[in-house]
Amino acid sequence: MAATQEELIYQLVKQYMQVSGQAIAAEPEPLPKGGVVQAAEPIKLTIGVSNHHVHLDRHDLDELFGEGYELTEEKPLSQAGLFAAKETVILAGPKGALIGVRILGPLRRNTQIEISFTDARHLGVVPPVMQSGETGKTPELTIIGPKGTVTNKNAVMVAWRHVHMDVDRAAAWGLKDGDIVKARTSGNRSVVFENVIVRTGKGWVNEFHIDTDEGNTANIRTGDIVEIIR
Repeated sequence: MAATQEELIYQLVKQYMQVSGQAIAAEPEPLPKGGVVQAAEPIKLTIGVSNHHVHLDRHDLDELFGEGYELTEEKPLSQAGLFAAKETVILAGPKGALIGVRILGPLRRNTQIEISFTDARHLGVVPPVMQSGETGKTPELTIIGPKGTVTNKNAVMVAWRHVHMDVDRAAAWGLKDGDIVKARTSGNRSVVFENVIVRTGKGWVNEFHIDTDEGNTANIRTGDIVEIIR
């Protein structure tokens, strides 16, 4: 088979450098058919749009539903072991209330309330943007259940937009837990979401999570596709 022009040029350069005593660069990998180098495969993830919801700890579940109460699973979520419970609560703030707020299980170490900024205006609070699982001084909301109430002022938040990735898949993409990336949507209201936090775990489903305000901004729904920009 006749040598390509690139191969002939490399051989001539190699011969010259051998004669002159210069170091020889490693032979380049062969070009793909047509001589075009393909760009890295884009990272495309399914979108999950989250409505307001509550995560409860054991103490608060007992206060709201009775001692020893157990959540009833209504449907599984995308990440293994997580589920939407049949039980709902009321969230009450200084200016208003949200009725039928879903509890997500299983129970957590600390209770956490996740709302959107639209919800926050209705309730009359200004919550910080925080990562799920973080705690700190936040505005106060009351959770009302069938057996009692609890007040939370440590984890009332608008959740930071993030992606879940399997740790091995993330590494193959050159990403790790805590990295910050961008996410580009498609469609007639396409946007690029900045400051997206990468969160990794063994066996996690690869998914991009935003709240309802962000989903409405870009006219996207759960199940749509987003491209991650490194």
